[in-house]
Amino acid sequence: MSMNYKRDQRATALDQKAKEAYFTASQGQLIWARFKKQRAAMIAAVLLAAMVISGLFAPFLSPYDPTIAGRDKDYTNGAPQIPQFCDKNGCSMRPFIHAVERERSLATNFRWVTKINEDKRLYMQFFMKGDKYKLLGFIPGSVHLFGVDEGKIHLFGTDEDGQDIFSRTLHAVWTSLKVGSIGVFIAFVLALIIGGIAGYYGGWVDSVIQMITDAVRTVPAIPLFMAIAAFMPPELTAEARFFYISLLLGFINWPTLARRVRTHLLSERNQEYVLAAQLCGAPAGHVIRRHLLPSFTSYIIVDLVISFPYMVLSETALSFIGLGLKDPVSSLGVMLQKATSADVLLSYQWYFIPVIFFIVLVMSFVFVGDGLRDAADPY
Repeated sequence: MSMNYKRDQRATALDQKAKEAYFTASQGQLIWARFKKQRAAMIAAVLLAAMVISGLFAPFLSPYDPTIAGRDKDYTNGAPQIPQFCDKNGCSMRPFIHAVERERSLATNFRWVTKINEDKRLYMQFFMKGDKYKLLGFIPGSVHLFGVDEGKIHLFGTDEDGQDIFSRTLHAVWTSLKVGSIGVFIAFVLALIIGGIAGYYGGWVDSVIQMITDAVRTVPAIPLFMAIAAFMPPELTAEARFFYISLLLGFINWPTLARRVRTHLLSERNQEYVLAAQLCGAPAGHVIRRHLLPSFTSYIIVDLVISFPYMVLSETALSFIGLGLKDPVSSLGVMLQKATSADVLLSYQWYFIPVIFFIVLVMSFVFVGDGLRDAADPY
């Protein structure tokens, strides 16, 4: 009996602690507790984190510099090389690939063809030196995660220029994420400022701002992109084109969030805590920044996460139709552009590997955004 009594007491104490933790938890802790219960959102969050980390450390994880054309001239349009431990000559403790050789063949009218030499192994090595890079944009380095002792390895194959598709894909994910981040940041700042002013003051200020907002929303995106692309000088550097595309995406995607912020502030500006702050002499900027926007924080965070896939889609679509980033910049849109010819569809299916990364990236953002929206809704 005493053991059962102690067990009941222990269970009661645990229940009481759980209730206290729930009622004393912050808003962030409550959102995280609800978010963890959604399996699809958690899986998407893990995939998204993996892709962000792989893009962030792409120079180290990828074996070659993706911007150098003709990196492997002996293996253009080459199929993916999968490391193996066994072949017809036996097994090895170290993974290896077979060497490739080019020769002229009578069957192809003496054109160059690539043959796999199964008698020559190229063993993989880890943490080997290669092309120089700057990790995170400022940390110099030349050590890569993997490579082969002689020759080159291409996990996802190569394109018509001999560039490594694996290296290009990792860098492309990071480029698209950077464009999306800059665009979302610009749209976020503009939306908070414009929507905050319109919702706080109301009246004729709100009417004028809403006219401007509606005018921006009615501008067709594709003709605008085509007009700006026509005025861009062809000698623009890749960095300058990247900067302009990011600015453009940010300046045309702020109206939706601005209207939501304005609607929330219109309903909250007459609440007692806002009137108390005003009676204490707080200026308008302080009231909006310290009192009104924090009451809307969870929704703003969700809106930011959901905006990311649309920014990535916009950058990819622009680069895909030739109006965005161009070679030698590696972005998902630039890589998808190379997978549009009939020859690729029939003969070089590995060109579509970046499409898988693009789908996973966009869907991960969508599922994480949906999970955050459900977790942040108190009802």
